[in-house]
Amino acid sequence: MWYLAIRFKWQPSKRITCLKAAEKPSLIGMERMQPPGRVMAVLGPTNTGKTHLAVERMLGHASGIIGCPLRLLAREIYEKVVAVRGASTVALVTGEEKIVPLRPRYYVCTTEAMPRDLTVEFVGIDEIQLAADPERGHVFTDRLLHTRGLAETMFLGAATITPLLRILVPRIEFISRPRFSDLRYSGERKITRLQSRSAIVAFSASDVYMLAESIRSLRGGAAVVLGALSPRTRNKQVGMFQAGEVDYLIATDAIGMGLNLDVNHVAFAKLRKFDGRKPRNLTAAEIAQIAGRAGRHMRDGTFGTTADAGSLHPDTVAAIEQHTFPALTKIYWRNSQLDFKSLENLLHSLELEPPSPQLMRPREAEDLVSLRTLITNPDVLARANGYAAISLLWEVCSIPDFRKILTDEHVKLLTKIYLYLSGPSACLPNDWVHQMASRLDQTEGDIDTLAARIAHIRTWNYVAHRPEWMADPVSLQEQTRAIEDRLSDALHERLTQRFVDRRAAVLVKGFNSGQDVPISMKSDGEIDIAGELIGRLQGLDFIPNGPPEQLQTGTIKRAVHHALAPKIKARVSALGKAHDETFDLAPNSTIIWSGGPVGRLLPGSSALQPKVTPVTGEMLDGHMRRLVRRRLESWITNHIGKHFAPLLNALDAPVSGPVRGIAFRLLEGLGNTERRQSAELIRMLSDEDRKSLARLGIRLGQINLFMPAMLKARPIALRAQLWGVHHKSGHGAPPPGRVSLPVSANVPKSYYPAVGYQTVGSLAVRVDILERLAASLRHHARRGPFSPDPELLSLCGAQPDEFAGILDSLGYRLSEMSNRSQDKTESGKSLLYVHTSKRSKRKKKKLKDKNVKHASVSRSSSSPFDALQSLNLSTK
Repeated sequence: MWYLAIRFKWQPSKRITCLKAAEKPSLIGMERMQPPGRVMAVLGPTNTGKTHLAVERMLGHASGIIGCPLRLLAREIYEKVVAVRGASTVALVTGEEKIVPLRPRYYVCTTEAMPRDLTVEFVGIDEIQLAADPERGHVFTDRLLHTRGLAETMFLGAATITPLLRILVPRIEFISRPRFSDLRYSGERKITRLQSRSAIVAFSASDVYMLAESIRSLRGGAAVVLGALSPRTRNKQVGMFQAGEVDYLIATDAIGMGLNLDVNHVAFAKLRKFDGRKPRNLTAAEIAQIAGRAGRHMRDGTFGTTADAGSLHPDTVAAIEQHTFPALTKIYWRNSQLDFKSLENLLHSLELEPPSPQLMRPREAEDLVSLRTLITNPDVLARANGYAAISLLWEVCSIPDFRKILTDEHVKLLTKIYLYLSGPSACLPNDWVHQMASRLDQTEGDIDTLAARIAHIRTWNYVAHRPEWMADPVSLQEQTRAIEDRLSDALHERLTQRFVDRRAAVLVKGFNSGQDVPISMKSDGEIDIAGELIGRLQGLDFIPNGPPEQLQTGTIKRAVHHALAPKIKARVSALGKAHDETFDLAPNSTIIWSGGPVGRLLPGSSALQPKVTPVTGEMLDGHMRRLVRRRLESWITNHIGKHFAPLLNALDAPVSGPVRGIAFRLLEGLGNTERRQSAELIRMLSDEDRKSLARLGIRLGQINLFMPAMLKARPIALRAQLWGVHHKSGHGAPPPGRVSLPVSANVPKSYYPAVGYQTVGSLAVRVDILERLAASLRHHARRGPFSPDPELLSLCGAQPDEFAGILDSLGYRLSEMSNRSQDKTESGKSLLYVHTSKRSKRKKKKLKDKNVKHASVSRSSSSPFDALQSLNLSTK
């Protein structure tokens, strides 16, 4: 089949006489110039078969053209017409895509791209109520006023435009189409409770992606549809949904324009949209247009909102269900009979006031913004002289920026294109356009990068389909089409990778239908479906393979749990019979078995009696949980008993009451206790009792009572864990071998004795080391004032300034000699310390009293030296 690229000029119809710039258009005059033919409006809500009727009517004529609001819808209708009449009779014409056979009889177009110099028997315009759209409305109004078929013209859309059609299109006939099925409001639902075959609607790409990721983690995946997608990507995404590979569709309001999908429910995740200038609430008619995608043909549908969007107002619900909306009072209009004699005339013709009170001027469109920007360029302004040059400039300004970013880059591109086209060659350099397109032929990158490249290549698609602008348009068309296809395939692949987990989707569908899905589990707990890893069993819980968000509870997890139920039951039985050696207590107080957590310690009646709770997810029933809990309680009791055996053995030994009391105090302190707390018990000890304590491994220090066996690394680690669980604290065990720790204000004071340390000054010293240090200090103090040597500092791992705090806590002070010394440069070496015991304090008090008495006697004498001393003191 051979195809020919036909040149379409964007200009007013030849049947309409051009107006002078100073004249104001007349609607009546325009209507009288239209050829005879039946004009009708088929109006009604969604799912009334309006578009299907228009296609049938067009095919009933020898020729026809139909305008669609979206490129996606135009492609869908084109494929349907091709299936009926063959590709040789049907043309597809959009801004950046044209498939035109040698002698087409039917044209399927986007409304903006409709050829206006064709004479056909049938003309159809879909979604004619878009004439009220601030950005595109003037195009639909122009087609409404000026485009007619020789035999039949049909406008399709919502009934809200009825009063305006009566005024603007005399002799128009109206056909009302009732909806085939009912549309009912189902209220607000969480995403987790949305039924299958649901479409979730948002109004930005970021929101669509976020929702798609949520559905992937909850339901296995979703298809994504945005208006910016190429037809190829969109068709593949919709194909997944229609084929049942995924049960959810996340889309923008692009699905509201005639796309027929197998959707049962439409949920609005947002009720506000950005209309090009500011965010605003959706109108009831806009909500109805999108919600109408649910329940196609004779199948009833429902609509509602997600929890984040909130509920719809009852009046809005009633309007949507009863299809009653306020009528449109105005639509947008822009003069299409442009004057290209000069730039001033062109701008004036674009700014003409509407000829009817039912029409209003639109926002400043993208093409007009581009025109105002380009004529500020001196090079452009110098060439924009005369009808042809100005007409060409307007055509260049009509090149759309599909990226919708309106940056200087797009303006620079338009400027370069115009300067080439208005230059000596009057066409675009072949090498340049191919080079610009080739830069976009890269399939690497993420979703946003690929989407941006597709939007950019669409601009070059548009340029390629202006055959008068280049010497070899066909080669550029082939190149841009091939690049768009490759980018579209890559984008579909990225969307599927990010938003669809096919394995999880299969599991969910099997779970929902009650069918068993074949699953195999390896010896190391890995689980696969269809030969691919989906997760692993760790302990008694299932861990999905993938990003962290897949770990949340949802239908996927429940489906896996259902499939794994027999294996989980066998694992519970194995845990109940497992030896103690197969369990372990992790640093975070989690009990590990078979490579995964099966339990967790919680505060109990005391540090040595913690509670145990199973970590089993949702896969175990109550009976299995009780079995697991009993086994874990038995293990933790044995585990504590193993590491606290020295203390427990002391309690069970045949000893006297004071010895047993001291052992009990040590058990309360997890292995050590201060001596002063057990002073009464110590006074009651006999010589035989002291020998019993020695045999049991209990040391009676001058500061602490302790058991060296409980100061080893493993017992201390367990002591720290038990203390942390009981006090709900996350402080871990001290590093093994550390004889002292810095005291922190953020650490509770009870932590240090619980792990075998006592605070002295700014340090916490291990109790056995502290006893050794205290003994050494006493030995030095017996000889009189002493200076701490490096061995003493090394014994407790202290710095000189820290050691001073230790000495102060143990009752040592600077001697009077050190206090009088002025040389403090050699801290720690030049300072002498003495011990301040109670005995020395009593001696000092007696000496002080004696000195006072002697001084008073001396001062009563009349010695001249005393007088001199008094004089000296008074002069100071």
